[in-house]
Amino acid sequence: MSVFTTVSFEQMQQWLKGYDLGELLDLQGIASGITNTNYFVTTDNGRYVLTLFEEHSAEELPNFLDLMTHLAERGIPCPHPVKNNAGRALGELNGKPAALVSCLAGRSLDNPMPQHCAAIGEVLARMHIAGASFKAGMSNLRGQEWRIATAAKVAPFLDEENHRMLDAQLEFERTFDTSGLPRGVIHADLFRDNVLMDGDKVGGVIDFYYACHDALLYDIAIAVNDWCVNADCTLDAVRVRAFLDAYHAIRPLTGEEHAAWPGMLRVAAMRFWLSRLNDLYFPQAGELTHAKDPAYFERILKHSIAAREQILAVWVNAH
Repeated sequence: MSVFTTVSFEQMQQWLKGYDLGELLDLQGIASGITNTNYFVTTDNGRYVLTLFEEHSAEELPNFLDLMTHLAERGIPCPHPVKNNAGRALGELNGKPAALVSCLAGRSLDNPMPQHCAAIGEVLARMHIAGASFKAGMSNLRGQEWRIATAAKVAPFLDEENHRMLDAQLEFERTFDTSGLPRGVIHADLFRDNVLMDGDKVGGVIDFYYACHDALLYDIAIAVNDWCVNADCTLDAVRVRAFLDAYHAIRPLTGEEHAAWPGMLRVAAMRFWLSRLNDLYFPQAGELTHAKDPAYFERILKHSIAAREQILAVWVNAH
């Protein structure tokens, strides 16, 4: 989340006339993240989050907003889109598609403990089960085709060692078969900064705008690569076990998922290494932006490639 499109207090006051939310009291830009424009919006009816969508079209967005509504109505702690007086959750502000959602309790964590990893593992499993009844088709816009195209863009900027790793990972992904894995709606961006922890409980899962239909294991790998990683970018076995045990207790993991686990961690690391390289070398202009270091996922990918047996051993011990 960032501010790329500025919204003034007066513009927000005017826009809110289309809602039954009372008077605007405060408007604050949110600087974290890298994709959309976000503001905290406080009215005398409560606090909300405004998102102006910088990349998605108005035609793409109803699926994401409908998904959040679907999950929230099934007990998943996620933002609930707010409908305007015309009964629509999606509007337009300053030339961009825009939506208001409920603001949830809690804050993101920099240093999650095993109990936090267990809490998010449980919520992710419940989210995957709840998402099974959401029927809208949502393709993965950051899937293999995107990874191949983005790799070609950023490759000229890499040193020789990383160029070799990039080529080797692309070749690995070419033959990595995920066709037998359970699939469904996934969050696809379940980082610590997209989860609000309220004590040891999950107060809210936010930012569903990369949600898509893909392998459920991919969602787990994305989360583990952020929630369960040590300072040196190796996996922390205790946190991984806490996460997987809690997830497995709600949605039992399969033998096919076990076999694919090391490879899926590599694919998840590759996706975010590439996106951060792309943001570094092809930045999007913004008023408040928070660039993320691609070296973090470079190191995670290197570890995932080198430590296959250790990764499998942690999975076996987890459940």
